[in-house]
Amino acid sequence: MVAHEPVMVTEVVDFLRPQRGGVFLDCTVGLGGHARALLEAGATRVVGVDRDRDALALAKAALAPWSARVDLAHADYRDVARVLDTRGIAAVDGALADLGVSSLQLDGEGRGFSFRRDEPLDMRMDRSAGPTAAELVAIAPETELADVIFRHGEERHSRRIARAIVDARRRTPIVTTGALAAIVRRAVPSRGYQRIDPATRTFQALRIWVNRELEGLDRFLQEIVGRLRAGARLVVIAFHSLEDRIVKRTFRALERSADAVVRVLTKRPLVPRDEEIATNPRARSAKLRAAERLA
Repeated sequence: MVAHEPVMVTEVVDFLRPQRGGVFLDCTVGLGGHARALLEAGATRVVGVDRDRDALALAKAALAPWSARVDLAHADYRDVARVLDTRGIAAVDGALADLGVSSLQLDGEGRGFSFRRDEPLDMRMDRSAGPTAAELVAIAPETELADVIFRHGEERHSRRIARAIVDARRRTPIVTTGALAAIVRRAVPSRGYQRIDPATRTFQALRIWVNRELEGLDRFLQEIVGRLRAGARLVVIAFHSLEDRIVKRTFRALERSADAVVRVLTKRPLVPRDEEIATNPRARSAKLRAAERLA
């Protein structure tokens, strides 16, 4: 079993108030940590969605004591409206979207998200659909690779890295995490001590690209707000600035629209407490924002 510590559980439960009962939607159920907290706190029912079948299997096991109150679905979080419609659920009493890559995906062998092990370059959250990172890296034009690495990884050496990838793939296919990481490290100028591995931003960029993580995020948030009952809340946890900017911008637009459909509850994002970061270092980059449906 992959070690799993759900992030900012206390804050999620405080905002969503499951002790009132009702139906709650976990748009990225992962290994079930947040769903469990909602059920333990009093949620009547939790609909959990995830595009990773491995995660769903583990979530099912973890949530077995509440099986009568849990409904899990294999779907992309952007398809939750269909998930709710097929279950006859018009509105929910709260929703959570914990965005980004999970511990299962980072630590699970053979997933290809991390360069800490040399393994197939996959990176798909849903291994049943879409091209792998290796397949995209093999065919993408140099300019597209550079744009992706710059836009999604905020990597200032994106052009050098893209050129190095294209040069390397002419000689041999890039099919493992180790091979890609080595190419990136050689391409990035070395200036002594570096706080993070030079390959980190490129791997983030490719992961976001493969899984279309930013695509339609704003529309998804608007859609979920539309499925909240009056007084219900949406909590979103983002793990990098690109996601958080979209969440902030979308919440602000919904609050300032002519019909003012939401009230933003977090003018600034909440971040994990020092005690949580000490026990779960991966929580350090989390930013939580919440909004409440007005009518």
